Amino acid sequence: MSSAAIEVRGLRKSYGEVEAVRGIDFEVAAGEVFALLGPNGAGKTTTVEILEGIRQRTSGDVRVLGFDPDRQKMQLKDRIGVCLQSTNFPDKMRVREALDLFGSFYSQTRGTAALLGRLQLEEKRDAFYGTLSGGQKQRLAIALALVNNPALLFLDEPTSGLDPQVRLEIHALIAQLRAEGCTILLTTHYIEEAERLCDRVAIIDEGRIVALGTPRELQKAGEAESSVTILCDQTLIGRNLPAWPGATKTELSDDGRRLTAHSAHPARTLAGMLNWLEVSRIGLEDVRLSRPTLEDVFIAMTGKRLRE
Repeated sequence: MSSAAIEVRGLRKSYGEVEAVRGIDFEVAAGEVFALLGPNGAGKTTTVEILEGIRQRTSGDVRVLGFDPDRQKMQLKDRIGVCLQSTNFPDKMRVREALDLFGSFYSQTRGTAALLGRLQLEEKRDAFYGTLSGGQKQRLAIALALVNNPALLFLDEPTSGLDPQVRLEIHALIAQLRAEGCTILLTTHYIEEAERLCDRVAIIDEGRIVALGTPRELQKAGEAESSVTILCDQTLIGRNLPAWPGATKTELSDDGRRLTAHSAHPARTLAGMLNWLEVSRIGLEDVRLSRPTLEDVFIAMTGKRLRE
């Protein structure tokens, strides 16, 4: 028996002539935080809805926590939690009433008081839904997804439209859940969110997975290079600059004090630059190493920006 929380083989989904998902394969290990990253229309939402048992697949084999989402919907839904990008309740429903209602749908539940405490909603337990802020509504949506103590949590754009402080709070919660061994599959448009939170990322475009791996593996696989920038205490204009180890090109600022080298081997390049500065008796005021982001990798692999 496989220990994977999610197994997908040859998954396809068609809407008439349109093939939204075109034969994708991936696994999500138990306890892993896994992201689907892709532009609008790439097939992310369709894939997730198939995994959740909301939408039937056209073909392929799918197992989620050992269940077939098409044939064992009720058993599966009792074990998973789902947080949609947008969740709405009647304005006059109280926070505790929403939690009690959702808890009644499952065979096992976490206590309402514990969830209110964890999601920082104790003071809002008797507040009407319509009075909550955007961040409070999103925290309630996550609390509802956790009400059955799920083995697998689906988060669809969990921080979309939230202010930076609330986003950091949601990030901290996801990190806690990960530490507790909860398996999480999320979709996101925020590159830094995937880099910060996820063990692995699948880049999906036009219904196909074009790359899959850890954020660092994808960065290495992309065509974008790292850059090493040094700020010197004097101008380098007029000096004969050597060929730095691993560097493909260098750029000198107009004042000649800031030098940037682009390299596939930034550690080697930086070591060579620092050695040259010492031999040349040039003082170093600052140094910065920038690695390619997942945004760079995404553009290199798909030719698109994430929100296109």
